[in-house]
Amino acid sequence: MPRVRGLAASPEGAVHVSVSAPAALPALAARATAIGGSPVRDILAVTARPEVINFAGGLPAPELFDSAGIAEAYAAVFRDESARALQYATTEGEPALRTALAARTTVRGVPTGPDDLMVTTGSQQGLSLLATALIEPGDTVLVEEPCYLAALQAFAFAGARVVSVPGDGDGLDPAALDELVARERPKLLYVVPNFQNPSGRTLPTARRAAVAEIAVRRGLWIVEDDPYGELRFEGERVPWIAAHPGAADRTALLGSFSKVMAPGLRLGWLRAPAALLRACAVAKQAADLHTPTVNQLAAARYLADRDLDAHVARVAAAYGERRDAMLAGLPDALPRGSVWNRPEGGMFLWVRLPDGHDTTALLPEVVRHDVAYVPGAPFYAGTPDPATLRLCFVTQTPAEIAEGLRRLGTALAAHHPA
Repeated sequence: MPRVRGLAASPEGAVHVSVSAPAALPALAARATAIGGSPVRDILAVTARPEVINFAGGLPAPELFDSAGIAEAYAAVFRDESARALQYATTEGEPALRTALAARTTVRGVPTGPDDLMVTTGSQQGLSLLATALIEPGDTVLVEEPCYLAALQAFAFAGARVVSVPGDGDGLDPAALDELVARERPKLLYVVPNFQNPSGRTLPTARRAAVAEIAVRRGLWIVEDDPYGELRFEGERVPWIAAHPGAADRTALLGSFSKVMAPGLRLGWLRAPAALLRACAVAKQAADLHTPTVNQLAAARYLADRDLDAHVARVAAAYGERRDAMLAGLPDALPRGSVWNRPEGGMFLWVRLPDGHDTTALLPEVVRHDVAYVPGAPFYAGTPDPATLRLCFVTQTPAEIAEGLRRLGTALAAHHPA
C-alpha cells in the first residue's frame, strides 16, 4: 500500500494527497547477518523424518528421562507453593536450588556457597552471559580445536577474535597454550574438559594442572564448560580445572541439568568469582530477568526427594552400552583407513575418514540413505579438516545404532566404492 506523503489544499478547497514508496528499513546488525545458524539445527530440521536414524543431534535418550519423578516434583511444587512457583523470582535463582547445587559442587572438589552460583536458562545462556560480561569487540578468545559450535557462535556475536589452541587426542597442548597466551594476550580460554563436544576426548589431570598454572601466571580467564562430566561410564573422574591451585578465582564453571535430568527444563548454572557473577547477573536481567521459577523449584524438589546420582548412573550405564554398539559397528561401516576415538563417557565420538573425503559434500547422499551425522568442519575456528565428522551414540538403542551404521556404510560405499 502506498504511503501518504503529505496533504495540500487547492484553491477550490479540495485536498490532494501525494504518495511515495515506503522508505527502506535500517539494516540488521552486521553480526546478525555475518554469523550463520547452527548446522546441527539445520541438519535436525532436514532429518526430522521418523525413518531417519539420526546420529547428528546431541539429544539425550528420551526413554531414559525420569518422567515420573520429574512429574511428581512439579506436582509437589504446585501442591505446596503454587503462588511462589508462578511468581517472578530473583535474577540469581531460587535459594533452595542454589543451595543444592552448591553442595554438589563442593562435593566434587570446588568449595562453593549458594552466593557463588547463578541459575541460568540452560548452560548455553551462561556462556552467552559470560561473553557479554567479558568480551569487548576485538578481544581474543582461545578455544580448543575442534570446539563446541555454539561457543563459537556466542564468541562471534560478542565480536571476539577466536584463535584455536593446537592439541591431540588428549586435548589442547599446554605448551602451545602458553605460547599463544604470551603472543596473543587473550581475554579468556574456553574449554570443555570432560567428554568434549564434538570430539569426546577428556583432558588429562596433568594438562588441567598446566592450564591452571598458565592462567595464574599469565593472567587469563578460564571458562570451564562441563555439561557431560557426570556421564562417565568407564575410568575415574578427573577433577575440574577450577579445583587446581589458584584457578577458582579466575574460572567460570558452567553446569547443566540438560544431560542428566532433561533438556526441556532449560536449567543450567554458573559458578564464578563475585565481580564476574555480578556482571553476568546484570546481563541476565537484560536478557530474561530470571530463569522460570517453577522449573527451578521443581528441580530443587527433585534433588531433595530423589537420588539424582543413582538416576545418572543408570543413564550412564545405558549410554556405555550404546557407545560399545557404535564402536563395534564402525569398522564395517567406515572406509578402510578411517580412525576414531573411544570416549570414556559423554555422548559423542569423533571420526576422521581417509584423505580425499569431504563429509560436508557426502552428507546429502548419506541422508538419502536415512541416516545422518554432523560434518566436522563447522567445529573449527580456523582451517577445518573436511574429512572429520561427529557421531552421537546416545539417542538410539544398540539395535538402531547397528542399523544406522549399516545404512552409513552403504552410503559411503556408494560414493567411494572399494
